[in-house]
Amino acid sequence: MNEIILTAVWGIVMMLAGAFIKNKSTPKYLAIVGLVLIIIANCQELYYRESFFTFDVKDMLNVNGDSAYHLTFIAVLLIATLLYFLLNGRDFEKVGANVSEYFALIFFILCGVGIVATFNTLLMLFIGIEIISIPLYILTGSDKRNLKSNEAALKYFLMGSFSTGIMLMGIAFIYGGTPSASFFLDKINIGTGVMSPLIAVGLVLLMVSLAFKVSAAPFHFWTPDVYDGAPTVFTSFMATIVKAAAFYAFVRLFEKAFGTIQPQWQKLIVIITAATLLIGNLTAVFQQSVKRMLAYSSIAQAGFMLFALFALNREAKEGLVLYTAAYSLATIGIFAVLIKMNDYTIDGFNGLAKKQPVLAITATIFLLSLTGIPLTAGFQAKFYMLLAAVKNGHSMWLVILAVLCAAISAYYYFRVIQAMYFKESNDAATTQDWDITPAFKALLIITAALIIVLGIYPNLIINWLYY
Repeated sequence: MNEIILTAVWGIVMMLAGAFIKNKSTPKYLAIVGLVLIIIANCQELYYRESFFTFDVKDMLNVNGDSAYHLTFIAVLLIATLLYFLLNGRDFEKVGANVSEYFALIFFILCGVGIVATFNTLLMLFIGIEIISIPLYILTGSDKRNLKSNEAALKYFLMGSFSTGIMLMGIAFIYGGTPSASFFLDKINIGTGVMSPLIAVGLVLLMVSLAFKVSAAPFHFWTPDVYDGAPTVFTSFMATIVKAAAFYAFVRLFEKAFGTIQPQWQKLIVIITAATLLIGNLTAVFQQSVKRMLAYSSIAQAGFMLFALFALNREAKEGLVLYTAAYSLATIGIFAVLIKMNDYTIDGFNGLAKKQPVLAITATIFLLSLTGIPLTAGFQAKFYMLLAAVKNGHSMWLVILAVLCAAISAYYYFRVIQAMYFKESNDAATTQDWDITPAFKALLIITAALIIVLGIYPNLIINWLYY
């Protein structure tokens, strides 16, 4: 509850500050201060199980019960957002003049993240998803001088509206098919019997809608164009915090509302997971733009995160939180490096190790983590996901497919590493040296160190789940 209220309030503060603060650099520091206070408040609620705010939410939000899980998940996303602000806060100024408003929209998105992490009814799920989505449409098209940004915003808005309509239709079918005619998840949980036609149709529609949100195949087609066209600084946020929040909502909905009938919809998830792994990895192989390659690789990463929905066991829960941390740190880090490049193609990274060794070393760690190389957080995250699938005991071929796809991902990630260390630089392969400060390098090193630490001691995060 602390996070939901405080992010909404601080979003309003940032919005009003835009009317009085003319210096473009000041909103960054105001946003960082607010986010640090919100992290402290969320950790206080996690540790003491007491919120600063006591509202009667009519059980529409889960502010008690298994609160350690959703509070831990929120804490991970807030810390990742703080790192995002520290690394990329200055880059907001390059997008446009409305810097304070950009930060305000991100705080509103974080408010939606809090709602989708705690919803107990389908209505709150819908509200949370929309609070996340609407500011994202604006951020995607915030670079008004860039036609690709305008095109990406239009595509994102149309596809997002379409998936929202599908979600509402699914909610209507679920409501009509539930004997008690309720939106509450525990009332929807219909037991181990055979699904009625209304429930079955509603379940499929909700699955399709949320697959759109997490860019799972075959509903991924909007992702490359939107990620490529949006300002790079906002693509980083969309591909990490927003994607992870949508996944948490996906898993929470199907666990709480349809968990007892998992065998009846699990095969459909198997098909979506296999398609997501194959399409994401195979299409990423042929990309020459690193930004577009990361967009396709985010689809492949979604395939691994779908194992949490496939398994729905203890290891899946632990793995989802760990995967969120590992994927967010590595992706925010590699995008922070990418933003400093003048050329986003793979050739643009040629010889980076000689010009900027710190950027090259940290980028290598980020890419190794995304690949799933041992001693990185990405390896532990993938291990937990595959372990959850193995313990579930169904579709072992899917686990083998995931391992093969992880091997394929090594090819396109290692192409960037090869360019940095084994190719000669050219005129295009330059960085914005004036914008690479010692503080920026230090933050990259801290991010890379966190990835290594989590790769060796994953329980540093997992233990939070059992406070």
